[in-house]
Amino acid sequence: MLGFIGLIGGLVLLIFLTVKGVNILIAAPFSALFAGLLSGIVIFPQIAAEGETSIITGYMGSFTSFVSSWWLMFLAGAVFGKVMEDSGAADSVSKWIVDKIGGRFALIAVMFACAILTYGGVSLFIVAFSVFPMALSLFKQADIPRRFIPASLALGSVTFTMTSAGSPEIQNWIPIEHLGTTAYAGWEVSLIVALFMMIFGYLILNMIIKRAIGRGEKFVAQQQDNFNFESDRELPNPILSLIPLLVVLILSYIFHDSLGTSALIIALLGGILTAYLVSFKYMKNREKAIADGALGAVIAIANTAAVVGFGGVVKLTDSFNVAVEWVTNLPGSPLISGAFAVAIICGLTGSSSGGQAIALPLLAPHYLDMGVDPEALHRVVAISSGSLDTLPHSGYVVTTISSIANESYKDAYPAFGAVTVILPLLGTILAIILFSIGL
Repeated sequence: MLGFIGLIGGLVLLIFLTVKGVNILIAAPFSALFAGLLSGIVIFPQIAAEGETSIITGYMGSFTSFVSSWWLMFLAGAVFGKVMEDSGAADSVSKWIVDKIGGRFALIAVMFACAILTYGGVSLFIVAFSVFPMALSLFKQADIPRRFIPASLALGSVTFTMTSAGSPEIQNWIPIEHLGTTAYAGWEVSLIVALFMMIFGYLILNMIIKRAIGRGEKFVAQQQDNFNFESDRELPNPILSLIPLLVVLILSYIFHDSLGTSALIIALLGGILTAYLVSFKYMKNREKAIADGALGAVIAIANTAAVVGFGGVVKLTDSFNVAVEWVTNLPGSPLISGAFAVAIICGLTGSSSGGQAIALPLLAPHYLDMGVDPEALHRVVAISSGSLDTLPHSGYVVTTISSIANESYKDAYPAFGAVTVILPLLGTILAIILFSIGL
């Protein structure tokens, strides 16, 4: 019983501290300590019995593993975003969009920019880094409250693209190994669900934004925001300014199958070099842009790794294993119980890919033996993994809201949660209904 209190209490504590503005580098290890101690795990490895682990080992093992795997991608992505900002390329594209189609399409422009990069194989974290400068300029020129930028980035990244058929994101590929399917499993239902999430998500977020504007909210710049269009200097050609983004997309697609996530390093370096070639003479402070990008990458990956470390401790507890066994053996429709199990585990770990990796080895053999359609299970599991994984303690949420956009949870998360938690849950329900009627 005490272990379950530690498991749920640690998660609730982490969410509470995060929402209250406590630095995640403090909140995450403190919450992990709470969960670990109540689960009977010792703190220090020096006093752990042979064959047992400790809170510090579990936390730091997951923390350093994430940094080791993702640091170069975070670094390249942050530098790319800063170079696009410093060169005026992001402002040039944004100004062109507003001039040509009007500020009312700013949200659509950000959403589709993220969607194209995500479906092109660029990591979700890197997409946020890359598109944020353009989103900042678009929202400024359209006078849309700044606090809605994280939600707009997430709408195009972690909803209708991340878990759709054909997506190169890992959330769509993990089920292949366990179910013997392909990346295009259940594509007909996936297409309908993706269109639903795209259209309904846009309508929800647009309604929330309009209500905020109706209350008198406007764009309020922060001290670190850099708007080149406000100066008299010349901006690069908007068409040429799009080339670095296209280079990232194309190189990521070319090298994705052979290099996996490492393809992002090549793609982003190509984007940085292209941005320099296209906009070199327009840059204001080249050295500072790189330095600022590197500093931003350190903050972002540390914040994310802190949450991953919490998940590492949670997975060590007996209560977590009991919870996993319970949710993976729920009665009723396999698609419903499978979706529920994956969503809950993703919520506990704060990771859609992590939740799938834990649940599928247990779910897949059991459900396949029952004769469940593997393509239907693949698609439902993939979509459901993208729901509770974006509760406030998620690494992606922390990075996007706090590290990249520098917004408070109080201001940014309500809209963010609406499009990244509620919307995918509705998409999961729709997918189950469509598969159940034979589509």
